[in-house]
Amino acid sequence: QAAKAIRALGIERSDAVTIPIIALSANAFIDDIQESLDSGMNDHISKPINIEELIDTITKYINHD
Repeated sequence: QAAKAIRALGIERSDAVTIPIIALSANAFIDDIQESLDSGMNDHISKPINIEELIDTITKYINHD
């Protein structure tokens, strides 16, 4: 719900459409991951947290300009 609400702010805030949102969930089934993406999240990380995966995922969305 939060991701959908943030994305809906796109009318008022242009950054709401582009800000990275990463799901962190114990739900790791393909359907769960797809639901996260369908709700407007950019990516999904499953628990237990793998630090390398977390860093790699965050790094994907850091602006390197």
